[in-house]
Amino acid sequence: MASGRLIKLVVFELLEFAAFSIPTLVIVEQFASVYQRTRNIAEKTYYWLIVSCSIAYVASVTLLIWVPIKVLLFKKHHLRKKIKGWRPVMMMCVVLTTLPCFSFSIAVTEVQKNINGSTDVSALPDLPVSLVLTCLIVVDIIEKLRIYPLKGSQKSSEDSHIHTTTLQQITTVTEKARQKEENRAPSQAASRAEMSRRREAAAWSLAPVLAGPVEPSFHSGILRIMSRQDIRADIVLWGFLLWFDTIEMVRVAGHSAVYKSGWVYPVYIFSFISLLRIIFTPQNPLLNSLGILLQDLPFIFVRFSLIIVLGTITPVLGLCKNVLVTLSYIYFNFLTKYRGFSTFETS
Repeated sequence: MASGRLIKLVVFELLEFAAFSIPTLVIVEQFASVYQRTRNIAEKTYYWLIVSCSIAYVASVTLLIWVPIKVLLFKKHHLRKKIKGWRPVMMMCVVLTTLPCFSFSIAVTEVQKNINGSTDVSALPDLPVSLVLTCLIVVDIIEKLRIYPLKGSQKSSEDSHIHTTTLQQITTVTEKARQKEENRAPSQAASRAEMSRRREAAAWSLAPVLAGPVEPSFHSGILRIMSRQDIRADIVLWGFLLWFDTIEMVRVAGHSAVYKSGWVYPVYIFSFISLLRIIFTPQNPLLNSLGILLQDLPFIFVRFSLIIVLGTITPVLGLCKNVLVTLSYIYFNFLTKYRGFSTFETS
């Protein structure tokens, strides 16, 4: 009888391969259907030719790239340890699946414009593009869930770990400041400014912890059941919430006013660029700055331009989100380092 670990591995690999191959076949089939209508021919020669090319492409990249890299990652553990900060599986999905699918989605819009020389085309179907992004998110969730067992309960101790680490750091900083203050010799009077700065840093670290609201805890009854948290469920939840901004932007590309005016190109290009963040590991220190540079900052200009030219076809709330996230990141990470913004006052 197969072990649970083997079953988990087989299920995850089948899901990842399905998410890797199905979007390309669906998008190319849609392109083949639209292109066949432009030929006005009863025989479906062009249709089956394009579909067969998509099948050949999926088979080629699977046998030449997907399977060899998968085997190397599972057989060569020392090679996996050398890969730091990025995920090869996600890179393969983004480059070999998402990029061709976005390209064929743009090609579908161009072919539809030229059917019978008419540009009066309804909105593009949402299913193919939603399928592409959903499959990409599913692969991302699977890669994050690999290190966790699928059986048994596992509480999400992320918040308690953060608070414990913060308190330990505060205690360490305070103790060091006190020790240096007690053992300071008269000849070290010049270091008073440095000690003052350290005390100020310790107070700055201590204040947010003490000023925060007291969270309730439930130990019995229905409230205890409702307050349960599992990190595996959080991974699935945030795996979708993290990409709703990109999903909304791609949805805008299906609006007739967008692809008829040529705005479909920057929308798809910047949406694809925003997806490049998914290649990096979840704990990569560069991920926050890459989120600003690859998603929020470009989306500000794209959404602002769309609102000016075409009206509010994209939600103003999305523009506000991008602006506030970008400004808060710049302010708290850079401006607060300067003297005018770095003074921390305590009672």
